Amino acid sequence: MSTIAETLAAKIARLSAATLPARVRSVADDLVLDVTGLCVAARNADYVAATIDGLDSTGACTAIGHEHTFDSAGAALINGVAAHGEDFDDTFEGGPVHAGAVIVPAVFAATERFGRDGRDALLGLAVGVEVLCRLSLVAPMKVHKAGFHPTAVFGAIASAAAVGVALGLDETQLASALGIAGSMASGIIEYLAEGTWTKRLHAGWAAQSGLRAALLARAGFIGPRTVFEGTHGLFFGFARSTDVNYGALTETFGAQWVTETLAFKPYACGTMIHPYIDCALRLAARGVTAESIDTIVCEVAEGVVHRLWEPLAPKQAPPNAYAAKFSMPFCIAAGFVLGDAGLAAFTQDTVRDPRIRALAAKTNYVVDPANPYPDNFTGHLRVRLKNGDIIEERQPHLRGGAHEPLSHAAIEAKFFANAAYGGWTRPESQAARDMLADVFNTPINLSILAF
Repeated sequence: MSTIAETLAAKIARLSAATLPARVRSVADDLVLDVTGLCVAARNADYVAATIDGLDSTGACTAIGHEHTFDSAGAALINGVAAHGEDFDDTFEGGPVHAGAVIVPAVFAATERFGRDGRDALLGLAVGVEVLCRLSLVAPMKVHKAGFHPTAVFGAIASAAAVGVALGLDETQLASALGIAGSMASGIIEYLAEGTWTKRLHAGWAAQSGLRAALLARAGFIGPRTVFEGTHGLFFGFARSTDVNYGALTETFGAQWVTETLAFKPYACGTMIHPYIDCALRLAARGVTAESIDTIVCEVAEGVVHRLWEPLAPKQAPPNAYAAKFSMPFCIAAGFVLGDAGLAAFTQDTVRDPRIRALAAKTNYVVDPANPYPDNFTGHLRVRLKNGDIIEERQPHLRGGAHEPLSHAAIEAKFFANAAYGGWTRPESQAARDMLADVFNTPINLSILAF
């Protein structure tokens, strides 16, 4: 009887780039553009410099925005860290997980290193994103609740699938790659305590782990066939359960693509906060001032409280700019006061801004047991003004997601803004944009991105 990994590997092995739906190809085009812009935006960041300085490898693979080249694992790690570093990357709403920051770096590194062409990269990217998103549906919220980061845990598995198919592994090798990656999966969410950097590491670590797993499997290394459903398998270890829905992973795989619903972020912070920021922006547009507000109370899902609301005091006054990205009170206040929540909203100066801090201190929550999270991300603000008036704003869905997707033009504008933030000139950004628009039609050569 086939195991879950073997069933998945068989379905993956039957796919080809030529038969991918047009919408999946469109998402892939948007992903490589978005991830590249994010890598450039973060290329001068201290955490990227520390990642590079922590490596002891050289090779022929491109770290986007850097002249020095690395081995494939090193390039995957650097690009993954940079792409996820500002929490401005794509999200799958049902998870939530961040697919692009794991899969694009892994596939780019593998196909560049081993001379594969754009069709291999496209298929690897599509498979990896689909696997990562579907894995997040097998045991919704359980991995987060157990204290792990789903992007990190599932990303290693999905990266192995992506690299494996891009490099032409057969069914047996693919199943072994998935099994090997299970022993490389990791990522705790303790970064929330003090806003430290390890969440930034998770996407890159998953990318390079999956790449290594695929290469080991290609060389004949054997991994457990029961990596998912086994007594000591992935879901027992990271979700504390084997009573989960494996059909969400394997049923309809290759026939229906959840990748088509991938969400692209308009704000540089935790995805579940975005609808609340939209509410804050509409409130400010109505002429309400920060000084006129007595209290703000938000209806929220129980599943996000431990990451975005509690403990409440440090969430209302985050210790640094990175911690602020995972503080619902701060992001609501920053969006209201600054009129946006892009990269410039998360600096040490904004963290210390007295107007933002004062408004964040007035912001609290109540749990709404009927909240549809994680199937849908909604927003709500109930504002009591100092004169006693009550104003409410609601957002029914995530802007940028399945219900209101960002256009390709909006994603392209985001790319140019991020590239400029990272120091690229407009001609440099245009050259990169033009190359990426054709990247799936030619042999993979990323050298134009290495400056």
